[in-house]
Amino acid sequence: MIAPTVPVTVAYNKDPSPIKLNLGVGAYRTEEGKPLVLNVVRRAEQMLVNDQSRVKEYLPIIGLAEFNKLSAKLIFGADSPAIQENRVTTVQCLSGTGSLRVGSEFLARHYHERTIYIPLPTWGNHPKIFSIAGLSVKTYRYYDPASRGLDFRGLLEDLGAAPSGAIVLLHACAHNPTGVDPTLEQWEQIRQLMRSKGLLPFFDSAYQGFASGSLDVDAQAVRIFVADGGECLAAQSYAKNMGLYGERVGALSVVCKTADVASRVESQLKLVIRPMYSNPPIHGASIVATILKDRDLYNEWTVELKAMADRIKNMRQQLFDALQARGTPGDWSHIIKQIGMFTFTGLNTEHVAFMTKEYHIYMTSDGRISMAGLSSQTVPHLAGAIHAAVTGVA
Repeated sequence: MIAPTVPVTVAYNKDPSPIKLNLGVGAYRTEEGKPLVLNVVRRAEQMLVNDQSRVKEYLPIIGLAEFNKLSAKLIFGADSPAIQENRVTTVQCLSGTGSLRVGSEFLARHYHERTIYIPLPTWGNHPKIFSIAGLSVKTYRYYDPASRGLDFRGLLEDLGAAPSGAIVLLHACAHNPTGVDPTLEQWEQIRQLMRSKGLLPFFDSAYQGFASGSLDVDAQAVRIFVADGGECLAAQSYAKNMGLYGERVGALSVVCKTADVASRVESQLKLVIRPMYSNPPIHGASIVATILKDRDLYNEWTVELKAMADRIKNMRQQLFDALQARGTPGDWSHIIKQIGMFTFTGLNTEHVAFMTKEYHIYMTSDGRISMAGLSSQTVPHLAGAIHAAVTGVA
């Protein structure tokens, strides 16, 4: 389990130091350390504001139909047989968290196996979401601290020992908090094992396009599972890849074996959503739909999305280079091998405490840092602090 980021931010805000650095926050920052609203989002919002025919009536329980259709297309691919055969039902939810919550409550009510296996470690909110929805939470090995990479053998052993039919949470890309993803070949082995045991995949896709810079590349793991005709669930969030953090825009898709089952699943999802929040908000979903349906806006979005992903990759390279230049003990190649917003540095709690006290650098106690919180100006400060920590703290 990872430490929550809220206390980190509270401590950071109280620190009067002019050199303080917050690497705990899970939100993109510019090179100047400022929040970013994408230009394409501002354009889409202006179009919506100027459309005098728009009203503020309630959406249906499952949300904005156009948004749902386009969201499924984005994650599964425009030519997905599952979509063409009407085997997918998609409902608009409250970002990724809400999508996971609706999906897990649906499974707790209607799926025959109520145990979900989550990677160790995983996002701190995952076990809480699944537990409160009524699922029993167990873990499977995922991260290997020694290699700072994937414990693939442990992962296969644990999923192989899971009861037939169990649910398995999978991070679609840019695993949070480690930044460690399976290769495509490893994903295929995971798929074969899970299908052979009848395990149900539940994907959390919080970073599509934000990790590699390519929307298609970051959806490959999900599409491998969908292509075999089997069932799966996918929770999507537009917080990171469109910067719509506060709009709470997300979608839950359930891929079924037949169109008839998909229709019945949708009816049951409505029964979950209705007493939970009645229906979702309209503004954020309208922004997303406006961008996804317009070729020019969509292309502009992909350019801005790639720029964000590239800046994070550049921060990884700069930090690695700075540690190499200092001769900092240890192998730091994992910084450039990992992907996405977060890096599991390998620093321990003593290192983290030292860096906070002496260098005013804030991160979760497990050594996870947000690469988006770095800039070219702050990399030397961080590298110096890491060097001091690993050479001076046991």
